[in-house]
Amino acid sequence: MEFAYSVRHSTTYRYETMVSLGNHVACLIPRSLAGRQECMTTELHISPVPATLSERTDYFGNRLSFFSIQEPHKQLVIEADSKVKVGVSERASYRGTAWEDAVEAMHRDHTPEHIMAQQFVFESPRIRIAPQFAAYARQSFTPQREIREALLDLTARINADFRFDCDATTVRTPTEEVFRKRRGVCQDFAHLQIACLRSLKIAARYVSGYLRTYPPPGRERLVGADASHAWVSAYCPGSGWLDLDPTNNVGPPTSHVTVAWGRDYGDVSPIRGLILGGREHTLSVAVDLRPERLNGAHD
Repeated sequence: MEFAYSVRHSTTYRYETMVSLGNHVACLIPRSLAGRQECMTTELHISPVPATLSERTDYFGNRLSFFSIQEPHKQLVIEADSKVKVGVSERASYRGTAWEDAVEAMHRDHTPEHIMAQQFVFESPRIRIAPQFAAYARQSFTPQREIREALLDLTARINADFRFDCDATTVRTPTEEVFRKRRGVCQDFAHLQIACLRSLKIAARYVSGYLRTYPPPGRERLVGADASHAWVSAYCPGSGWLDLDPTNNVGPPTSHVTVAWGRDYGDVSPIRGLILGGREHTLSVAVDLRPERLNGAHD
């Protein structure tokens, strides 16, 4: 089954005072993933018009846009418009490998795939390895349990044990605090699950993207009501990467669109940069996923 999505991600900064110079990096272009997702077209619209605009691929394979605003401005608008084809492909059968054996195989067998995965075993700026995370994970990772089964169980437990609460955390709330409060948002739950997995020496990366939402029965979908989202991808030696969404307790199907991945949120934040001036600012973000049939008819 395949879907095409027209994706618009709109970001607006409104500054208290004039900004004289702004240098920014945008991570807004969806990835192309063999057999799963194809970014067919993408356009970036920026106001004021940047003096310079360039693109490169970062270490993790994400597409980054660099731009510089060199005229005075009190508002910055960045709109990324993409068309993405997403499909559900037949995944190769998972080996029935105990999680301990999978971890040992990754660290013993120095294949290119294992070596690339090992970089996601270690701590990163926003994710720490700690005994409390290992202890929580071990309730799912019991001795000799099959790794995929254990991963899905941990995903379900985080979904059940933690409450989604937009007011409980900020973008910089430590994972330890999220674990103590038992509440947060998708970024927090992704960081938490990664911390749990890395504390057991399982490779896990942070994935950013979009999630299609569905209106209540009988209600029209609202433009801009879809969401920026975050989930987890865990490495299963011999089988590859398995996507896990602890916020919704699902493995991302065609309602998820992958934009980027890295060690944690800091590697894939949608917009970052430096400005001169501005003082305080407000930020508004709207995401719209418009589903289309591949023949062009809207779903």
